[in-house]
Amino acid sequence: MRWFFKIFFKTIRLIIGPIMLLADKITTPKGVKRPPEQQQKIDNEARNLVLYQFKTCPFCIKVRRHNKRLSLNIETRDAQHNPTHREELLLGGGQIKVPCLKIVDDKGNDNWMYESEDIMKYLDDRFAA
Repeated sequence: MRWFFKIFFKTIRLIIGPIMLLADKITTPKGVKRPPEQQQKIDNEARNLVLYQFKTCPFCIKVRRHNKRLSLNIETRDAQHNPTHREELLLGGGQIKVPCLKIVDDKGNDNWMYESEDIMKYLDDRFAA
């Protein structure tokens, strides 16, 4: 019976995943327009951020859309299909849970933030106009 549920949910993900990605692509939000020098400053600050995610995770899609709204160029790493990124997430953050934002401070210390709402609030507080 257990194998049935495993196959059932895997099939659901295979069907719904591409639909979610297509809907995200079609309804991509417009980013904020900033003067080039201000955008460059924000891009430099965003270099210290990395988003670990699964491509079809609804919460990851939500955070990626929020990044687009804020016109943030944050590096994304696929922790689902890339074993190196998955291992980095496990060793650094302590668990394989996405979305996870890795924040490197000025001293080079890593902070790992889980939960999409917390990540979006952090990005709003730091980058929203």
